[in-house]
Amino acid sequence: QVQLVESGGGLVQAGGSLRLSCAASGLTFNWYNIGWFRQAPGKEREFVGSITTSSSTDYANSVKGRFTISRDNAKNTVLLQMNSLKPEDTAVYYCAAQSGRAPRGPYNYWGQGTQVTVSS
Repeated sequence: QVQLVESGGGLVQAGGSLRLSCAASGLTFNWYNIGWFRQAPGKEREFVGSITTSSSTDYANSVKGRFTISRDNAKNTVLLQMNSLKPEDTAVYYCAAQSGRAPRGPYNYWGQGTQVTVSS
């Protein structure tokens, strides 16, 4: 059974940083691209960024230069380092796993999400 578990969310002031973690189990981790998505209240879920099996990364324009994704295949973990956070980054953040070749989606497996709140 595939499980993706996000952690590291919380409340932070604008300009601050948070690091989210996505821990995967039940799959051959290094075979999967991992994506991060977010959903703010009243808005559709949006792509944040992704990292491929070869550790190539892709980011939404809204987070480029502020967010960094990395992976540790030995620990079956992907990190999302978020710096210079803005109130508009407030959302539930999800990680997802994909066995295909489209890092922006669709994704096969999803975590339950972790809340990030950025205060102004």
